[in-house]
Amino acid sequence: MPVTDNSAQNVTFASNGRQGHGYLSLPPAGTGPGLIVIQEWWGLTSHIIGVCDRFAAEGYVVLAPDLYGGVTTHDAAEAKRMAQELPVDGAVSDLAGAVDYLLDHEAVTSERLGVVGFCMGAGFVLTLAAREGERIAAAVPFYGFVNDERDFSGLQAEVLGHYGELDRSIPPDTARALADRIHAESGRPAAFLFYPAGHAFFNDEDPQGNYNEEAARTAWVRTLEFLRTRLG
Repeated sequence: MPVTDNSAQNVTFASNGRQGHGYLSLPPAGTGPGLIVIQEWWGLTSHIIGVCDRFAAEGYVVLAPDLYGGVTTHDAAEAKRMAQELPVDGAVSDLAGAVDYLLDHEAVTSERLGVVGFCMGAGFVLTLAAREGERIAAAVPFYGFVNDERDFSGLQAEVLGHYGELDRSIPPDTARALADRIHAESGRPAAFLFYPAGHAFFNDEDPQGNYNEEAARTAWVRTLEFLRTRLG
């Protein structure tokens, strides 16, 4: 069953004509480049909070918007239902509000943002980057896909994707075709890297047991290097 727990929410912001909620994590220095982290279909879980705090420890001002309004689950069927009931365009508009909020935040030193997302959130990374254009400098999807024929021509970010060679839900050939389409439509670099792992290999709390420590560690280091060269 889904669990409603808003304890992770610590900020609100104007979003899509209403009030959005999320988790904001500040770096030790108090200021830094801005980064948005987008949840998996499980919701704004403790895993996502932990990822935000890890990025903050590396010097970023990190915001994870709560797309489910405080609801989380560890049941795959419930997670699938909640993801399917989430309107894509509405969620992207909510995320655009998060971009506004973070770029206007006094702690953010960068003029452009990075966006990192996982599974469902990785698809939103690509869709948001295409919508927001020059405001997004770096887009990092972890094992995500865009299920419709989104137009990537507006995307101006560089893209670094992390995918599992053993992922049955997003086979490598499908991921490579997506990378090719992003590059063809936007003209921007789209490098998708592959790991000897399955889906959700970065999630050390994955209810389906797909976590792969070595792959997660390698992808983390590569992501930090990518973000530093594009955001600082």
